[in-house]
Amino acid sequence: MQYIENRTFDELQPGDSAQIERVLTARDIDLFAIVSGDVNPAHVDPDYAKDDMFHKVIAHGMWGGALISAVLGTELPGPGTIYLDQSLKFHRPVGIGDRVITRVTVREKQDKNHVILDCECTNGGGATVISGEATVIAPTEKVRRPRAEMPELHMHRAGEGYDRLIAMTRALDPIRTAIVHPCDETSLDGACAAMKEDLIVPILVGPEARIRAVAQEHGIDISGLEIVDAAHSHDSAIKAVELVRAAKAEALMKGALHTDEIMSAVVDKATGLRTERRMSHVFALDVPTYPKTLLITDAAINIFPDLETKADIVQNAIELAHALGTPDPKVAILSAVETIYPKIPSTLEAAALCKMADRGQITGGTLDGPLAFDNAISKAAAETKGIVSPVAGDADILIAPDLEAGNMIAKQLMYLAGAESAGIVMGARVPIMLTSRADGRLSRIASAALAQLVVRHKTAAE
Repeated sequence: MQYIENRTFDELQPGDSAQIERVLTARDIDLFAIVSGDVNPAHVDPDYAKDDMFHKVIAHGMWGGALISAVLGTELPGPGTIYLDQSLKFHRPVGIGDRVITRVTVREKQDKNHVILDCECTNGGGATVISGEATVIAPTEKVRRPRAEMPELHMHRAGEGYDRLIAMTRALDPIRTAIVHPCDETSLDGACAAMKEDLIVPILVGPEARIRAVAQEHGIDISGLEIVDAAHSHDSAIKAVELVRAAKAEALMKGALHTDEIMSAVVDKATGLRTERRMSHVFALDVPTYPKTLLITDAAINIFPDLETKADIVQNAIELAHALGTPDPKVAILSAVETIYPKIPSTLEAAALCKMADRGQITGGTLDGPLAFDNAISKAAAETKGIVSPVAGDADILIAPDLEAGNMIAKQLMYLAGAESAGIVMGARVPIMLTSRADGRLSRIASAALAQLVVRHKTAAE
């Protein structure tokens, strides 16, 4: 066990010194900005910083001051030290990747256990970054304590994964999208936000008077947008599907209506948008603790899919992954266990799906299963259980055994792990954005980005 021990006033002598070394990281800057509230763009905005005085992001000046405090409080004099005064002079900036050596040296001992120390921070080249003087009250009693084990910190910017997703769309033309019954603020604003990101060209399908009233009430600019008048929500769904069939729209986005209303129009055998493949919903989650976008399916459409339906669900998810730039996605077929157990049917179906992939009935991805959730997304869990697999611990896609399991996995990641959600329906003639009433603007924008990537990927392949 590591211990932290002080030097009492009586033990200190002029010339005594202690130091610590630290390499500045972007994480250090972010943490300091969060704790201090100092979000000066010179520290946290690379685009601003490159044109600033030093032409790069630099550390907060008081980050170096905090390192001096750390030496005084943990090394010399150490625990029990009371800060009285500190002067600092800043000589040079510290950039990301710079090694900083922070040293304090006892200069003088005074009455009442006061100690004056010289303080200096130097960079890897030996140049002084910060200099100063500290006055402290040194401890008089010896302290030796176990060094505290600090909690792990996981930092994540909301929607960071979606920033990369949206960046992939910048060179693409927006897709003409029928917004089905956008008769509330959330759906109308989400569609307009996606338009501002050049993801879609909205066609508003619904009661025109209601749409205009919502826009006026909430200050949403819909000037210049095409509106297809409809009598009610069901009529909105039918007319939106008609736009797709007439090649006037390339995607659908759900507005203020129930999912079954829009899907009933989509799956209609005579006038809908069905293909030979079963439709399925794919969540694309930006999970703070996972290094890449995680696709989860099916959590919204197919309640208890049979083996044939699951094969379509897998293929749909693989095609979405291809559109997102993953040419060989790793597909984890989930169950409660990672071994085949006849009393758990999902383990048998997982094994069958993997063999279907071996025989070319499912293409474009690497499948493995059954896998329990932990060893699908955690290399450590997979290694502990002795699982040797290219998929285990690094899955791009999670295939749930049924809708209940998929929905619970997705919602738990959203509400307990802080995941941001987006999602679309695959397997129809066009992608369908089934956003929920609880989804915010970011979710709707990200879902539009998914749809745009799918449409343009399909066009490029034809």
